[in-house]
Amino acid sequence: MTSSPQAYRAPTWLPGGHAQTLWPLLIKPRPIKLRRERWSTPDGDFIDVDYLDGPLNSPLLVLFHGLEGSARSHYAISTAHACHKIGWRLALPHFRGCSGELNQRPRAYHSGDSAEIDWILRRLHAANGQHRLHAAGVSLGGNALLKWAGENGTRAGELVSGVVAMCAPLDLAGCGHHLAHGFNRVYTRHFLHTLKAVSSARLQRFPGLFDEARMRQAVNLYQFDDAVTAPVHGFAGADDYWQRASAKPWLTSITIPALAVNPRNDPFLPARYLPTASQVSPSVRLEQPATGGHVGFVSGAFPGNLDWLPQRLLHFFLFETS
Repeated sequence: MTSSPQAYRAPTWLPGGHAQTLWPLLIKPRPIKLRRERWSTPDGDFIDVDYLDGPLNSPLLVLFHGLEGSARSHYAISTAHACHKIGWRLALPHFRGCSGELNQRPRAYHSGDSAEIDWILRRLHAANGQHRLHAAGVSLGGNALLKWAGENGTRAGELVSGVVAMCAPLDLAGCGHHLAHGFNRVYTRHFLHTLKAVSSARLQRFPGLFDEARMRQAVNLYQFDDAVTAPVHGFAGADDYWQRASAKPWLTSITIPALAVNPRNDPFLPARYLPTASQVSPSVRLEQPATGGHVGFVSGAFPGNLDWLPQRLLHFFLFETS
């Protein structure tokens, strides 16, 4: 790994944000064997954390997944392989309900779930011999992680060396409304298929938790969040949720080294909603390549590989944090 990162540029054979977003699903590497731990949460629930083990004195990277993601998401698998190659340990916490089993409490997870991020990082920090962690998040996980870093200011540095967010939907309203139009509705239908299935199962366990009819009628993320995510997690509605859970307003409060990578052709978040240098603290580095799609970052000759994302975040922690 070189001491200077290579700026991302999509290969010429893979043009367009949609192709760059979808292609990784076809070329993701074979999963690496991980060890799973089940943690009991303070409120009587559980989460599952998957580990890539290694020497106890080796660095530990924590990676938070995206909406309806898991340790089997392509970016998680590629990061696990990259960590294994350089002898790092990796922790992949699953947000509630994302590890293959319905969680036991009414709440699930959401884009601004910084309280859950804080609890997870503190537990990992304690188990890591009080050594600081390296923390990264992808998409939803990146938004929640940046929000946590902004809320905690200098205290965040007691737990982590820095934070990296890849393709975080920093402006949830801009992202959510954009996903309701054009080809983007393909992504919305995919998310709603799994979100509605899990929510229906949760409603069987907790009758009256939300309005089932409104949930089933939802055809976009605004309608789903207004009917389910907001009332379940204490928000007044989708507008309140999207405003309060967005990380963008917190970027000026981050004091630890932070990297936010957002391709300008990301189908989930139009470039006009991306932060400028004047909207972040001096601790935040913005990288906004012209290409990459949403958590795509395919590189190399056809059919390509998914090495760029893990190499970029590992480089940040190796060379750009104290």
